[in-house]
Amino acid sequence: MKYRTVVMYMEIGCFVSCLCGWILVCSTLPTEYWTFSEVGSIVLTTSNYYSNLWRDCISDTTGVSDCKDYPSMLALPVFLHACRALAVCAVITGFFGGVLTLVGMKCTKIGGSEIANARVTFAGGITYLVSGFCGMITYSWWANRVITEFVDPNFRAQKFELGAAVFIGWGGSILLLAGGTVLTYFSGKEGLPSSSTNVPRRPATYATARTRRTYMLPATSSRVTLAPPLFYEGRTSRTTRATRKTGQTFGRDSFV
Repeated sequence: MKYRTVVMYMEIGCFVSCLCGWILVCSTLPTEYWTFSEVGSIVLTTSNYYSNLWRDCISDTTGVSDCKDYPSMLALPVFLHACRALAVCAVITGFFGGVLTLVGMKCTKIGGSEIANARVTFAGGITYLVSGFCGMITYSWWANRVITEFVDPNFRAQKFELGAAVFIGWGGSILLLAGGTVLTYFSGKEGLPSSSTNVPRRPATYATARTRRTYMLPATSSRVTLAPPLFYEGRTSRTTRATRKTGQTFGRDSFV
């Protein structure tokens, strides 16, 4: 199986994983069971208190339930406003991450070249990671607040426990983080240029240049050719003879 086919199937699996995680995160927003508490007032009637980011609800064993929205936006604590903002950001970024990934995947063939598709998929993976981090921060912060109030012996108000929506949100955030990480790794490896190609190469030394024949002139220019060995031999013989002549000693009788 070719590498491109393996990457294509991997992108499809990661997209399905991130889409399921995004749906799970979206399903927790309208759910009231972020926290719940059960209080038995009398033997036959038990009251259940539960709440989420938007409202408080109460129900009993007779089937009567009532929900009430928070009365004032400005009277809410900063913790609740931050959780709302992070949850909405998780939903919005997850939507745009799905659009980018759907456009950039190899099986859709919507984008242009392979590098352009890989870069679009990389952007979708980063968006999925942002969505997963926003969701994980929201549910973890909410759970930490509930657990801290529950184990605090000095907390005198109504104590709550973690609801099902928090665990569903954790699962969806993990799917978003896992799928986004794999998408970012493979698409970034293909679409982004490697940093090793920008490193300047070490210049060749004189020895390596001679072995690679890089010292030779181009074919269009005239090459400098060395004289044949006979030239040097003749030159050497002539100089030798000259030195012999100059080195001769003459006697007195030679000039007579």
